[in-house]
Amino acid sequence: MKRLHIVMLVCLLAGCGRFRNDAAHATGPQRIVCIGQAYNEMIYALGAQADLVGVDYSSTYPPEIKKLPTVGYHRALSAEGILSLHPTLIVDDNNIGPDNVVRQLESLHVPMKTFQAKNDSVAGAEALLREMGAFFHKEKRAEELCARMDSQMAEAASDIKKYGRSPRVAVIHFGRASNIYLLVGNGGGGDASTAGKMVELAGGEMAVQQKGMQRMASPEIVAKCNPEVILMTEFGFDRLGSMEQAKTLPGVAETDAARHNRIYRVPEHELMYFGPDTGENIIQLAKLIHQ
Repeated sequence: MKRLHIVMLVCLLAGCGRFRNDAAHATGPQRIVCIGQAYNEMIYALGAQADLVGVDYSSTYPPEIKKLPTVGYHRALSAEGILSLHPTLIVDDNNIGPDNVVRQLESLHVPMKTFQAKNDSVAGAEALLREMGAFFHKEKRAEELCARMDSQMAEAASDIKKYGRSPRVAVIHFGRASNIYLLVGNGGGGDASTAGKMVELAGGEMAVQQKGMQRMASPEIVAKCNPEVILMTEFGFDRLGSMEQAKTLPGVAETDAARHNRIYRVPEHELMYFGPDTGENIIQLAKLIHQ
């Protein structure tokens, strides 16, 4: 039965002229499914969202994106869910899964696009904005966004000099796919290193220096690094509901951050990846961790 369903989807794509992999450029009206938080934020910032018909579950910014259908979590996708939106193009950040679904989409020759630039720094985010701007024919807007980022980063660098010492900061991220709280380290690639860079750009020092993210399985993990400030991404903070409830996580109550009520809710898009608003986000993050 499942095989029959896939065959029907293949026929539908073929009948609509979509059963090919030649979508190298956005040349006309499209039906785009975009999988990737940063990609989607940039599409909206560029004003190129008119052809979006679906996004992944983790793409929640800007707020109006929540009106679009979701195709699942970016690492737990369903081919049927994506194909039900009849996409002419799937744009993804090369961090999608599971592998069998990716292979299935590739075998159906659904056009897919991943941009070359990596938004792992301010310069990388600007390169990605320019690449996406060219793809969506929004070059002028891309340059405006890059100029604004440069201006705001210069303002942030000037502000940080006024603060003096660097507070020890811990970042707690809620993994929605695994449904667990994770302590973010200062290296190892991906979101972990990005959060570390954000904190350092804001004039802070990451309390956890090890690579990657680790499950908060025991109180010693947090208590040992004893952060002065704890930043919690919004989904995890909102799930608990308050700062006092955040203190019930393993080891958090034993930290200086908890003793001085310096546990703050931070939107995920402001901390876990570089984007068009990173300059302003750094300015606000610096104010938060130094107050």
